[in-house]
Amino acid sequence: MRYYILFGLIAVNVCTLLVGYFLSPSLYWFFILFGPLLLIGFYDFFQTKKAILRNFPIIGHFRYLFEMIRPEIQQYFIESDVDGRPFSRELRSIVYQRAKQTIDSLPFGSKRNHYANQHEWLNHSMAPVLIEDMDPRVEIGNKDCRRPYLASILNISAMSYGSLSSHAIMALNRGAKTGNFAHNTGEGGISPYHLRYAGDLIWQIGTGYFGCRENDGSFSPEMFKESSRHENVKMIEIKLSQGAKPGHGGILPGHKVTQEIAKIRSVEVGKTVYSPPGHSKFTNPLGLVQFIAELRELSGGKPVGFKLCLGKKSEFLGVCKAMIEQDVYPDFITVDGSEGGTGAAPLEFSNSIGNPLHDGLNFIYNSLVALGIKKHIKLIASGRVITGFDMLRKFALGADLCYSARGMMFSIGCIQALRCNTNDCPTGVATQDKALESGLVVKEKYLRVANYHRATICSMLEMLGSAGLRNPTDIMPYHVQKRVNNRETYHYGEIYPVLKEGAYEEETAPEVWQRSWWKASSERF
Repeated sequence: MRYYILFGLIAVNVCTLLVGYFLSPSLYWFFILFGPLLLIGFYDFFQTKKAILRNFPIIGHFRYLFEMIRPEIQQYFIESDVDGRPFSRELRSIVYQRAKQTIDSLPFGSKRNHYANQHEWLNHSMAPVLIEDMDPRVEIGNKDCRRPYLASILNISAMSYGSLSSHAIMALNRGAKTGNFAHNTGEGGISPYHLRYAGDLIWQIGTGYFGCRENDGSFSPEMFKESSRHENVKMIEIKLSQGAKPGHGGILPGHKVTQEIAKIRSVEVGKTVYSPPGHSKFTNPLGLVQFIAELRELSGGKPVGFKLCLGKKSEFLGVCKAMIEQDVYPDFITVDGSEGGTGAAPLEFSNSIGNPLHDGLNFIYNSLVALGIKKHIKLIASGRVITGFDMLRKFALGADLCYSARGMMFSIGCIQALRCNTNDCPTGVATQDKALESGLVVKEKYLRVANYHRATICSMLEMLGSAGLRNPTDIMPYHVQKRVNNRETYHYGEIYPVLKEGAYEEETAPEVWQRSWWKASSERF
């Protein structure tokens, strides 16, 4: 159906030529009218830069027509999301500009209402500095890690092959290789498309154990050992929960489960894949810590961590108690937020379960500091990280590095058509339809991933320098200001609790946190 107009134009032009030749040459005027449209259709079909035009010849131009007039309309219909930031179309435009290396400035200043509730900003300095190191790195690996990884401060968040197309996976991975940053596989396992361009991988192990799964769905140490020792796999991430659907488990709709994906995941073709809500390998915090140690040993000493959206505080503190008792620590913890995105999740889970990222990150960072174990563990922030300012806000609350999913998808052409779960994504990003995914041309898109990554880090560092700081580790909660109502503003240090080492033992933590510490146990969740 996508090519009906193109096929129709071919038929009309052929008929016009035939009828004009055999009946009346005056009918050639129709060819003058429809011939150029046919040439445009052929150009759209064979060009490689724009997936929309490649997948929807001729009619795809209407989208770009509306996009041309959008900036003039946008200033009159500006909206805000829950963070008080400009709505997603403007954020998407920022990513497109960075990915395509076009002008990212705008005239007439800010389009935001700086007096609106929830507005946030960075306090700048009258002594700004110029930061020369535009590629800061973070070493991930504690005392038990034999093969630490020197990571970029911005990496590709977890998105599985199956949820994304093979072309999208290849574009992201080749972009990661070009820009020297890491690509999280998502819980769907390591596919051939993750390996084709040899980009650094963070292998995520979910509750379904895809890629290291026995026939009964249990964890397979042998399969894990074989895959984890691949030279492209740099870190292992145990997925406990995802911000968009915490406590639910992943969902891959049946119409996306092709024969190839079924083989990679060891599941049935065409049948919706529901990952279990919890892990079968362990049942309490001690079991999780032992699993971390087991994976580290099986992988040959690579960094191992876990990902969660914070729920019950006592359960996380129970994991901390298990770490201290066993003297075994994850090399990193990924903190996801309930505002994080997904290709498929029940609406009520997305809207009503899990802590937002800033609340969860603040609690986890301060708890690790209070218990004296932060020195063993790096924190990765994940959840609506798109701009350099997003990164700075996470660093101010304790993150060491960040993941981005939405921004990386925008960079390869995602237009937020919201068709991720239907298998008919128009840009070929989130589909297993071979005709649609062919519209996404890897050799054109991978550079945009690398461009977006580099430009976003540079933007973040320029803002950091405007505050008189030289390193992301220098930013503190008091550097970021937030308007809480029409008359009052506070910095993060006044909004979020800040703990010192020993706070739980000395009972100086906030009362709710202190009760969670007393309730926490290493033997039960």
